Amino acid sequence: MTRAAALAPSAGGEEGARTLSTELTARLREAILSGELAPGSKLKLDMLRERLGLTLSRSPLREALSRLGAEGLVRIEDQRGYWVAPVSEANLKEIARLRIHLETLALRESIALGDAQWEHAIAQALHQLAQAPRNESSRQAPGAWEAAHRQFHFALLGACGMPMLLQYCARVHDQNDRYRRLFLQRNPFDRNVHLEHQTIVEATLERNADLACALLAQHIDRTTRNICAALG
Repeated sequence: MTRAAALAPSAGGEEGARTLSTELTARLREAILSGELAPGSKLKLDMLRERLGLTLSRSPLREALSRLGAEGLVRIEDQRGYWVAPVSEANLKEIARLRIHLETLALRESIALGDAQWEHAIAQALHQLAQAPRNESSRQAPGAWEAAHRQFHFALLGACGMPMLLQYCARVHDQNDRYRRLFLQRNPFDRNVHLEHQTIVEATLERNADLACALLAQHIDRTTRNICAALG
């Protein structure tokens, strides 16, 4: 079975179309976050259909782009089409400020509410992140490291007990990650990152909310300053 056939919704199936839109959203999101689809580039539907190996109607693709528009990763203009959201220093700083406010709130709540299972999940996520390979030659974090990095940050927040807050955190985290991954395409990996992760975990497991939140904010801010310098 071809990729296009595998993605095609079953006949008469609204559920199949929704499933296809969800998969297309995930694939396009990853292409944008990784920089495969460059910031500011025009997203032509026929080009995307060919790129994704699709032979079906444009409707699921439009639905996927609309979802990404709601996430802030795609810019939609009536009668003109779709573009990958551009990048700028001002946008990055706004994203970083939002991320700091949202994630420190979620971390503080998690420290107050988290149990032993939550603590174990954090320790396990830190270990998996430390073991995940990095492709130093291309200066680009491979999929395994990216997945472990995201899992680590959300393990910290996982006991906050506020699903809506976690949804907002995920959206802002994705937008912030796009800048970081674009930065890594042209810059070496930061050797201090693992130590920063470790100190955040130590303060978290000690239930020192003020210190843990301050360290997380510093971690996000330092990465932001590095990327801003590269953008400049």
